Amino acid sequence: MTASMAGFAVEDVFVKAAAATMPLGQVLLTIGLVGMVTFATMAFARGEAVLPPAFLSRAMLIRCAFEVTGRLFYGLAITLTALSTTSAILQATPLVVVAGAAVVFGERVSWQRWLAVVIGFVGVLVILRPGADFSILSLLAVVGLLGFAGRDLATRAAPKGLSNRQLGALGFAMLAIAGAIVLAVTGGVVLPDAAGLAHLAGGTVFGMLGYHALTYAMRTGDVGSVTPFRYTRLIFAMILAVAIFGERPDAATWIGAALVVGSGVFALTRAR
Repeated sequence: MTASMAGFAVEDVFVKAAAATMPLGQVLLTIGLVGMVTFATMAFARGEAVLPPAFLSRAMLIRCAFEVTGRLFYGLAITLTALSTTSAILQATPLVVVAGAAVVFGERVSWQRWLAVVIGFVGVLVILRPGADFSILSLLAVVGLLGFAGRDLATRAAPKGLSNRQLGALGFAMLAIAGAIVLAVTGGVVLPDAAGLAHLAGGTVFGMLGYHALTYAMRTGDVGSVTPFRYTRLIFAMILAVAIFGERPDAATWIGAALVVGSGVFALTRAR
């Protein structure tokens, strides 16, 4: 899980850098197509169906819709806003999953965990700074986290038996769709230079490594044990944002991130 979070944090850096010289839609579409073809080829080499019937189940279609939403709005967020702020907001995803599991699946959630969820949401508000310093673009990350939370909830109802390679191909296909949507709106495809190609390659490689490590961790490890390590992504993201993009998170971002991470770790460990 920690390796997965490191991979995704580095992928975000490459996506943000690539989007500085070419349209975001082109970046997401390219990474999505290459990742999809790679995972599909790996699945085919193992004798697995590239398009298994399970992909068309109701749960998987809902999962795909949420994943496109998450990929689309999170991609916009890391491009148009500070990487440190977007990453901090994303850490509230497990808290939304806890609340959603109680509402959608009727899971029993103690009052202590509900309190942790509320505190985590307060942390998100602190990061958003409603008031004079509020930026409407910050809501892109909020919609992105809601998409990822919905994807995680839908995964619980997804058919069993799909391999990590099949799920990887599907996940990157959704990234390609998100990129196609953005590109259809903005247009402006450009021929990438050497630096742009390097950024695309880096985003693809680290995105694939992160996705593979995530599915492996969630499907083979004890979920309650590995999920809290999702929060290591914030550590990697903060370090990279400061070192590469020169960002300087303010006090509100640090305080809000501490509330989100602290409440999330409490809610997840309390469940055990």
